Amino acid sequence: MHHGPMRSNSTHRKLHAVARLLAAAGLTADAYLHARLAERYDAVSATLSQGTLFRIEAATAALAALLLLVWRHPLADAFAWTVAAGGLAALLLYRYVDVGELGPLPSMYEPAWFTDKNLVVIAQVLTLLATSVLLLTRGCRRGHA
Repeated sequence: MHHGPMRSNSTHRKLHAVARLLAAAGLTADAYLHARLAERYDAVSATLSQGTLFRIEAATAALAALLLLVWRHPLADAFAWTVAAGGLAALLLYRYVDVGELGPLPSMYEPAWFTDKNLVVIAQVLTLLATSVLLLTRGCRRGHA
């Protein structure tokens, strides 16, 4: 007896469920850490403060986590991937490059690693990996979205 398609479909669903939960967990950690750190960065300011930007990151990551869990759609997956990628890109840019003020953005150069920054990197990389699985394997079961 051949159970290939049924077993494949079940495995695919399990893979997506695990990836969705891992991505949501990564985004939740990202949101929590940015919200917790925001007040510490309120003094770093131009038109916008770095604390405000951290709060925006926290809210965006929380929204992305919620969308991943309640709206199983490629747009939710892509939004979550974009939030994590953008956050990671900004973190790495301001860790390694002193770009100074950029328009309304303050100078956020911080050439140090510390526990919370490391945790944010781990959360964002976890989210990127998990949402990449969601996006790259979506077409594997055509007609079963």
